Formats: sequence, C-alpha cells, structure tokens
Amino acid sequence: MTLTNSELWTAPAGTTALIFDCDGTLADTMPAHYLAWTAMLREYQIAFSEQRFYELGGMPGHKIIELLSDESGVAVSDVAVMVVDKENRYLESVEAIQRVEPVCEIAIRYHGVLPMAVASGGERVIVQRTLTTIGMLELFDALVGAEDTVLHKPEPDVFLEAARRIGSEPARCVVFEDTDFGMEAALRAGMTGVDIRPWVIGR
Repeated sequence: MTLTNSELWTAPAGTTALIFDCDGTLADTMPAHYLAWTAMLREYQIAFSEQRFYELGGMPGHKIIELLSDESGVAVSDVAVMVVDKENRYLESVEAIQRVEPVCEIAIRYHGVLPMAVASGGERVIVQRTLTTIGMLELFDALVGAEDTVLHKPEPDVFLEAARRIGSEPARCVVFEDTDFGMEAALRAGMTGVDIRPWVIGR
C-alpha cells in the first residue's frame, strides 16, 4: 500500500493491530547507523557503500557482517565483537535522533485504539534506547528484536511473532516499513504493508 501523504492514511476496515519497523520508519536513524557501520568496518578494510547499506535495511548486524565478509573476501574472526563495536558507535549519537513525524503521528493517533507493536531487525536493547530517545516507547504493547526470532526479514517471522504477542491474526495486521526486505516480510506474513518512503523527502 502506497500513499503520498500520511495524513490520508486510515486503518482499513477489519484491521486489529498495527506493527511498525523502527529504524527509518519511526526514527530517522539510518544516517547515524551508516556512519557507525562505516567507521567500524574501516578498521577491517571492508567497504560498505551507502546504496548497499540501504539495500540491506532490516537485516540483523551479524548477517550484514557475514555477507560483507564473503563479498569482500576479508575474513573476520569475531562477528559478535564487531556488532557490539558498531552498536556502541551508534549509541554515541543516539541522543540526536529525531522522529519520522508522519509515521509517529499515526502511532500516536492509534495509541489506545488498536494494539501496536514494533518489529525490528535491530537488537532489542538498541531499539528500546532509540524509541525512548524519541519518546515513543510507551506507546507500544510489544517489541520484537533480532534476538527474538531465528529467521529475519525478508522472512516473515519477526512480524508473525509481533502479531502473536499482541493477539492479532496476521491477515488483520498492518505493517509500516521503509525497506524492500521489510515490505517483502510483511507480504510473506500475509499482512498489509505500508511503504512509508514516499512520506519522507529524499527517500
């Protein structure tokens, strides 16, 4: 589902829950994440173009590192350490993160009207910190992070788990996303996907 103006969006008849991605959807975190990625990867001499970064949006950090390692031919010995390093670099700038207002306005409008969850490819503690920074954490009934499912976007598991936690049938959920992986995951989950990119200038 694509609308050019978020103010025109209303929940379709029969909708019982809303599910939101976090990075790039509720919070304008992608530039900060990209800077953290490039700073960390520079130490390993692994290139990561901005285009590739956005192509992999929604993929957990350890999967991105494994993929880039294979693509670049640069062997890495401790992916977990690299993920922590990257996340710490991101947290150094998290206080400057702003809301994606068109999407947050929808979440505020439907708070207390429909159950709502956040379903992200990021680590739960990082997502919680981001949502707290933009003053949105308390609006949601559940938060599903990368560690909560075995498979990740574009697989549907994160959205299906979010629907389970808020007690909604997948077919009656609406998902808000800003990546191709996320939109595909929503489709595979049997949910209605709303691509928020037209609402954000430059996306």
